[in-house]
Amino acid sequence: MTHQVHAFEPPERFVAGTVGEPGDRTFFLQARGGGRVVSVALEKVQVSLLAEKLEELLTEASRRFGVELPEVPVLAINDNEPLDTPVDEEFRVGTLGLAFDVDTTTVVIEAIEAGDGDAEVELGEDDDDDTPIDDDEDDDEPDDDLDRLRVRLTPEATRAFIDRARRVVAAGRPPCPLCGQPLDPAGHLCPRHNGYHR
Repeated sequence: MTHQVHAFEPPERFVAGTVGEPGDRTFFLQARGGGRVVSVALEKVQVSLLAEKLEELLTEASRRFGVELPEVPVLAINDNEPLDTPVDEEFRVGTLGLAFDVDTTTVVIEAIEAGDGDAEVELGEDDDDDTPIDDDEDDDEPDDDLDRLRVRLTPEATRAFIDRARRVVAAGRPPCPLCGQPLDPAGHLCPRHNGYHR
């Protein structure tokens, strides 16, 4: 079976965003460029983890290779535009891969389609070069037949992505001050209050 690689090297825009109301949101990564828009669905925890690992990757690239890290650009703070519509899900993400290409000083992000057996979120890193990203070293079957979204970002664009991704994740339902679980508009059964509504 053939697979598709949606490559944006670099994209005009690459963002994390959501569709739906807090408590019932679907998270997406969306890349735009060359007259194309590709949206892939993923979990909230994957977006949060991706932002965290990208920050670590930039810090490590600075430490090991002397890459100059940009401050958060003003553009990133103002990028509150919604996702481009229509938001058509190409696939659901199972694995995220990261690499830093020293030759071009760019970050490579690869979102790989969830396979039949994917049950967990994986995030791999390869700081040395832009080799194909493969998180599963001991897999019997390669995931070459899975669709993927690949983007190549400058450190500035990576910082902008991290900033927006963190704002998107934080824009959900506020946490309960006692138990930390999300508060629903209709009320919250707090375990710290033995199930009484708050």
